[in-house]
Amino acid sequence: MSDSSSRFGDVSRRGFIRGLSAAALATPVVAREAQAHGLPALGNELFTHGVASGDPLQRRVMLWTRIAPRRLLPRLPVRWEVAHDPGFRRLAAHGIAFASAERDWTVKVDAGDLPPGTELFYRFSALGRHSPTGRTRTLPTGLVRDVRLAVFSCSNYPAGYFHAYREAARLDDLDAAVHLGDYIYEYPRGGYASDDAAALGREVEPAGELLLLQDYRARYAQYRSDPDLQALHARVPFICVWDDHEIANDTWREGAENHQAGEGSFAERRAAALRAYHEWMPTRLPDPHRPERLYRSFQFGRLVDLHMLDTRVIGRDLQLDYRNYLGATGLDAARFAADVSAPGRQLLGAEQAQWLDRALTHGQGQWTILGQQVLMGRMNVPAPLIFGQLGFSAYAALVAKAQTAPATLTPQELALLQQPAIPYNLDAWDGYAAAREALLGKARSLNKNLVVLAGDTHNAWASNLLDAQGNAVGVEFATPGVSSPGLEAVFPNENPVAFAAGLQQIIGPLVYAETQNRGFMLVTATPTECRAVWRFVDTVKSTTYRAYSGRSLRVLPGAGQRTLIEV
Repeated sequence: MSDSSSRFGDVSRRGFIRGLSAAALATPVVAREAQAHGLPALGNELFTHGVASGDPLQRRVMLWTRIAPRRLLPRLPVRWEVAHDPGFRRLAAHGIAFASAERDWTVKVDAGDLPPGTELFYRFSALGRHSPTGRTRTLPTGLVRDVRLAVFSCSNYPAGYFHAYREAARLDDLDAAVHLGDYIYEYPRGGYASDDAAALGREVEPAGELLLLQDYRARYAQYRSDPDLQALHARVPFICVWDDHEIANDTWREGAENHQAGEGSFAERRAAALRAYHEWMPTRLPDPHRPERLYRSFQFGRLVDLHMLDTRVIGRDLQLDYRNYLGATGLDAARFAADVSAPGRQLLGAEQAQWLDRALTHGQGQWTILGQQVLMGRMNVPAPLIFGQLGFSAYAALVAKAQTAPATLTPQELALLQQPAIPYNLDAWDGYAAAREALLGKARSLNKNLVVLAGDTHNAWASNLLDAQGNAVGVEFATPGVSSPGLEAVFPNENPVAFAAGLQQIIGPLVYAETQNRGFMLVTATPTECRAVWRFVDTVKSTTYRAYSGRSLRVLPGAGQRTLIEV
């Protein structure tokens, strides 16, 4: 999806010169008109939302910027340049694109004929002014020493500052930033996680819930005004997928929990949300005629195959709801088990599942990494905790009583302990058991070194991925939210350290949990290991904060070694 009318190497020399001449002729005219009407002339007042790059390939990369809206012309020519040096003395590619109201004055260019595995610099020019300079990188070919990814999810503007983006922007050795969704949130002013928004100066725009195209556009514009997010976009190429809040909470194929009667057509709302997403994000559409199709692959030489999945929009069946399985005698476990493991129950959808099957079959990377939204690891917890029959500390005390003094247990306490462990989140892969088994079975049959990246929960997790027979297939690294509150807000009366430790005890495949701080995740793949290091900030409620590292876990390649180990 490109607004470029010409791309260096893709068009004839005559066409390129014609486009360049149009820009050269238009620039002084528009500059004079801008001056006459008192419009912004400075670069930082023209390129108000910075620059970004994304979806890097071996010889291509998407470039993005936005022009402050023009009241004088239906569209504005914008020159783009890619160079080997920050002074733009050695150009690698250049051309002319156009900004217009039709695309909210955003500019997207699919710059091609670039050298692989190379750090490059880019900028835009219009009205005689330059944008800020961005830095990007094309993907490597052949043997690769390492691939280093910063992984993000759940950046909620009113919930707090984007310190995680600032910390990542300080790193010099990233190959890409991977954003797993909830890049924006759709809620109105005063909605979810907005208690401190006014005090922080971060109340959302527009004030209402996002429903129409202009609503989503305005919310992206506000998010992209954040200096920390702008800094990271200018520093490293992004590879992104959406989750639910880019549209509405708990989105599935035909609706969403946060789309109510009286809010119009969900299909129209979704179309508006996806259009704004592609306007404002440096994405390359696999099929320009199908903006809802976002799943795609990236090859980092022969080291990493990164497959970005859509577990949210294109194929997901409606989430199950425990309320539909509760009766006078409690949970109808047999009926629930049959429904949650139904063979036809889809999370990816048949088309995407077939695409992923082919991608896994033909992938040549030593590591197969899946970038996707929701937890794949099994997260079964005792049913009394899910249904709120007692708190975590009380349940832990009950378990301890059963171990030390079982004869003192009352019939009511015994009944609580005898309830099964069930999935805590039916919006995750736990609610789509057959789809998970199919994916894990394919990876195991192909002997893949599988690493799954996940977001969505606002918390840090690491799990071993086991199939239904208990075979180790791979590992999952899950990133905390950039700013959205985690389980510390859901269980405010629990000690978060003890709570996380208790989860690691009662959830078999879970190796690591951190449920009280925000941050991001660094994932580094080499020929000998794939390692995750969690980076946290101690607050998102103040402009001053402390950044620190959490656990570091790794997995080794090869059959028999695909489980998490301490670094």
